[in-house]
Amino acid sequence: MLSPWPRVRSGMLWLAAAAAGAGLGLIWVARLSASRFLYVSELGADGEPTAATFRWALVLVSVAAALVALAAPPLTPRIRWLAVVPPAVVLAGAAVAFGIASQVTCTAYCPLPVGPAFTWQDLIHTLSAVLGFAGAAFVMLQVAADRRFRRLARFSLGSAIAVALISATGGMLSVLRFGTQVGGVLEFVATSIALLWLVGLAIVLAVEAWRSRNDGSVRQHAVPESVVSGIPV
Repeated sequence: MLSPWPRVRSGMLWLAAAAAGAGLGLIWVARLSASRFLYVSELGADGEPTAATFRWALVLVSVAAALVALAAPPLTPRIRWLAVVPPAVVLAGAAVAFGIASQVTCTAYCPLPVGPAFTWQDLIHTLSAVLGFAGAAFVMLQVAADRRFRRLARFSLGSAIAVALISATGGMLSVLRFGTQVGGVLEFVATSIALLWLVGLAIVLAVEAWRSRNDGSVRQHAVPESVVSGIPV
């Protein structure tokens, strides 16, 4: 009997792609509807009109990451230190972090949780968001070094490099308090690339799961050679 798991797994991955795409769309809806310039996390800050939209966006991203972690086939990075923790485990951790960040948003103007402006709310949100983003970036590298999915590996490597360079540039501008609006735009671009990568990852793995199901169906219904050879002609 043909196992239903490949079909279920493919459906979960397609749902993950839709959730990640919807999350990205909501983030940009919130960004474009904001009345002033905001960083990504500021969209969900206390008192912002975009807070509810941003929270739903992060919830969708969290759900998408969790679905991919549950339904993705085992990925095997060629580089040893990237294979220490399975990608599914790292992505599941990122999903939890994004889920926490969606429910514990930062205070008004999203100050860094240091000095007189310190609050536990800001610390929890900042730490969760950073861990979630770092986890996703690490999975990009793990997929980039995978042995099986070569095209997906190249796509992941390009995404990882782009996110790293853009995030580093934006972060440096923010720390130096120079061109902060440019830094904020770069942050949105890096976030968009990361979420598009998650969409692409889910789609590629969904197609692979569907193909494996069809291959299994063909093998199951194939007539054994021994039976064919015994048929009189």
